[in-house]
Parts: sequence; C-alpha cells; structure tokens
Amino acid sequence: MPLYFFRIRNGHFSGASEYGTECADRNAAWKEMTTVCADMASSISRKLAENSEWQMELLDETRQPVFRIRIVAESLDQA
Repeated sequence: MPLYFFRIRNGHFSGASEYGTECADRNAAWKEMTTVCADMASSISRKLAENSEWQMELLDETRQPVFRIRIVAESLDQA
C-alpha cells in the first residue's frame, strides 16, 4: 500500500510528518485527510489570527502534494 505524509503550514511554520500513513488508494487517502482535518478544525479556527491561513497537505511517497485543505481568515472591511 502507498504511504502518505501530512504537512501542516501555519504562517511561517511548516512541518511534515516523518511517519507515513498507509492508504489503499487515492480515495482512501482523501478520506483519511478529511477525517484528520475535521478532528482538528474546531481547535484551528479558535486559534486562527485575522488575515492568516492554515493549510494541511497530504504528500505522496516522494513528498509531493496530492491534496491540500486550506482555512483562510480574511478581514473584508477597509479599516
């Protein structure tokens, strides 16, 4: 089974897991990523600063991105 790795980016911080997650195929990898992200979403949104972005990527065995989920906090007023 192929290995996939998670990478989190938050502002200037970026870190990738050294331990891979085995997934049967691309669909299983997407399901795993969305499950992990959903488990983290409430704590991420509580800590997200105004005008910032948080990203989770799922990397393949060569450490190339396959999927990305982004949470963006934007201030839309002109003040």
